[in-house]
Amino acid sequence: MRSDGRTSDQLRTLSIDPSPNRYAEGSALIRMGFTHVLATVSLEEKVPPFLKDQGRGWVTAEYGMLPRSTHERSPREAARGKQSGRTQEIQRLIGRSLRSVVNFEKMGVRTATIDCDVIQADGGTRCASIGGAFVALALAFSNLKKVGVIAESPLVDYLAAVSVGIVDGEPCLDLCYTEDSAADVDMNVVMTGKGELVEVQGTAEHRSFSRKEMDRLLDLAWKGISEIVDLQKRLVQI
Repeated sequence: MRSDGRTSDQLRTLSIDPSPNRYAEGSALIRMGFTHVLATVSLEEKVPPFLKDQGRGWVTAEYGMLPRSTHERSPREAARGKQSGRTQEIQRLIGRSLRSVVNFEKMGVRTATIDCDVIQADGGTRCASIGGAFVALALAFSNLKKVGVIAESPLVDYLAAVSVGIVDGEPCLDLCYTEDSAADVDMNVVMTGKGELVEVQGTAEHRSFSRKEMDRLLDLAWKGISEIVDLQKRLVQI
């Protein structure tokens, strides 16, 4: 049993509330334990200059943590005048991950910007952002289809992410902050609904790890991602 009473292969309490924002074309509030992230999608009828005259769309993402999403207030990055390297790395991960399951030709000449705002953080914010952002994006495309702007959803598969790691010698699923900060090995895994890998970010924090341990972590990640995808399927159809 872990500090919060879970078994090693158990997700934190998971919920996704669809459409909490009345103004965004698509939105979702995801809760993974005490990590809560609001994802909103904004659609614009234009694309970046590098896609001019190609007849296709684009998906991009931005990520941020609210000042009191952690134990102490963190100044807004806008007030500091620049984004941290961590923020840039995470929003690029979110954008890359979502683009892996989008058919841009079916999307049309438009850009979907996904804003992921961390309301409360207790580890795994990038993974929660991806799972919530997928639902928000699916809702945005569904709304376009309903009004006849697109013929079918550009999404080709479901998408979710989860953290795994080795804590006190034990492979564990969906690390909370106290586990993440003490883990011997820390890994974030992004996968499609079919079980294909999109991205793996694995780091030996305090010791190296074997191929056998890595395979065990990937198996744990797939178990957790399957459960997240099952919830997504109950909320949105692609």
